[in-house]
Amino acid sequence: MAELPDERVGFVRRIGLFQATALNMSQMCGIGPFVTIPLMVAAFGGPQAVIGFLAGAVLALADGLIWAELGASLPGAGGSYVYLRQAFQYRTGKLMPFLFVWTAMLFIPLGMSTGVLGFVQYLAYLWPDLSPGQGDLVGLAVTAGIVVLLWRRVENIARLTVVLWTVMIASVVLVIAAAFTHFSPERAFTYPARAFELTAGHFWTGFAAGLTIGIYDYLGYNTVAYLGAEVRAPGRTIPRAVIRSILGIMTIYLLLEIGTLGVVDWREMLDPHSPASASVASVVLEKAWGRGAADTVTVLILLTAAASVLTGLLGGSRIPYDAARDRVFFRPYGTLHPRHRFPTLGLLTMGAVTAAGFLLGRHTDLATLIQLLTTVMVLVQALAQVAAVSVLRRRQPGLHRPYRMWLHPLPSIVALLGWLVIYGYADRSSPGRYPVEWSLAWVGAGAVAFLVWARREKEWPFGPKRIREEYLHSTNPGPGRLRR
Repeated sequence: MAELPDERVGFVRRIGLFQATALNMSQMCGIGPFVTIPLMVAAFGGPQAVIGFLAGAVLALADGLIWAELGASLPGAGGSYVYLRQAFQYRTGKLMPFLFVWTAMLFIPLGMSTGVLGFVQYLAYLWPDLSPGQGDLVGLAVTAGIVVLLWRRVENIARLTVVLWTVMIASVVLVIAAAFTHFSPERAFTYPARAFELTAGHFWTGFAAGLTIGIYDYLGYNTVAYLGAEVRAPGRTIPRAVIRSILGIMTIYLLLEIGTLGVVDWREMLDPHSPASASVASVVLEKAWGRGAADTVTVLILLTAAASVLTGLLGGSRIPYDAARDRVFFRPYGTLHPRHRFPTLGLLTMGAVTAAGFLLGRHTDLATLIQLLTTVMVLVQALAQVAAVSVLRRRQPGLHRPYRMWLHPLPSIVALLGWLVIYGYADRSSPGRYPVEWSLAWVGAGAVAFLVWARREKEWPFGPKRIREEYLHSTNPGPGRLRR
């Protein structure tokens, strides 16, 4: 078999299955469930909020199967960038991969900024007198520190993520153990009136908001796909890492949600003046095992938050590199560090946007930030990849597919419906903040930028469509083609 394209440009395949799964799970869990349990309860108006985590798991698994097939077939640096470039080049040239990079440079670091926000939020439990200005400085320092940690070879980072993954597992296991040693079934399973009345409009509004929060908590199951050029045996490793990480995190989230609701009254989580609304996991530990245990586990939660930001920036920084190498983004982004072989400018840029997103979130709220990053992501990544699987099966039937999604096209249909629900209810979930309008404006600006770039580079629609089927040719070598 011919070598895969990315093996010729400097990346080395060193990440195995355990490291890949650890990367995914560290990014998926992170600070997410520790800060969104109160948001989920607020969305549903009671302990029936567990529905949101279940719905998020269904959408994550359906979408994860799409990632599994695409990642196994096209294991390159950049994940979605590679998939959209291969699928949509036949009709729209480089438009879709350009728009993806344009939006990824926003939504990926925005997602990481929520992790930094959660870090500062939980730090306030240990540091009650933390002022707003001090919180801002701490968040910026954490972001800079993570960029410094990423300034090294990927195999060293992979070993570090295994350590951080262990810390993450320890923190959630301790919170779950504390919850179930102080668990009240009556508190966890006593629901308000009309909690499950499916004909009520408020249930479906809460469901849409809860689905958005739920999928945000699962995001990260695709982290290993962004590092496809650095994964050993990607045809087996990427699908297994995606599916195992989703199922593992689903189990953790359900235990964490139910256990927390069995210790902390859900009404307490809705009180903005209650510590449970900001650091509910610490409150669980304090109620069950005392303040000393709560402080210790809060430190582990802080490390978990840092781990999620680290793995997210690690994967995301590869996206502009691959695009620049293919002349679909600014060329300076196509440079690797001469000794450590990682994309320097992509890492620095996403670190800077993460810092800016953190400061933005400090002056709005976490729910609004989640809505903004998901709506931007849905348009150019999620919905486009649903289509990409079918397009590639038709356009490149000879592509080597080590993994084909189960029950095709059912997962694609489930993913399509789930993403449309999230997008359709975004404005209703964030009144006055207009996440849909902002997402459309950002994509529109990207389309204008693409036309300017395409005219300068003489690309479609101002030049020929350059069809590159390099992954097809990695198993069936042959020349590329130019189409006008």
